[in-house]
Amino acid sequence: MSMSTGQAWRMRQLEACHAEKMSAIERECFTLPWSEEQCRAAFGQKAFAAFGLFNGECLEGYISIYHTEDELEILNLAVRPHMRRRGHGRRILRTVLRLARKMDIHRVLLEVRTGNRAAIALYESCGFKKVGRRRNYYADTGEDALVYRCELDSCQL
Repeated sequence: MSMSTGQAWRMRQLEACHAEKMSAIERECFTLPWSEEQCRAAFGQKAFAAFGLFNGECLEGYISIYHTEDELEILNLAVRPHMRRRGHGRRILRTVLRLARKMDIHRVLLEVRTGNRAAIALYESCGFKKVGRRRNYYADTGEDALVYRCELDSCQL
């Protein structure tokens, strides 16, 4: 698939060999980034999976998840700062939601910082509903986390 830049964009499942690239995006995007070792170790867990958006060979964004038979939790969704506001986050999210639906998963959960307005807008526009709050959840700032849920029957794919 080609987007407006004329370059080849594609989604693909990530593996432990992508841990270094994932960690680099983590450092660009998050104040509490996963280290390369944490990213690599996550792939050793049966319930973990990650999918990346590539522009050629460059990883520009990714999503990591835990999944069970009927539920999926989004751990991280990140797009490099210079690539934001171009629909890449939505593309990544919708790809995983469609995959979850094909796997007969019915519920998707996630946590997001209360101050992350862009992420909240994305999730709400895709059918996620706020279902809770975790007070002082983030160790770096003490910021609350909002808990969102999407029943896949009602998500906007």
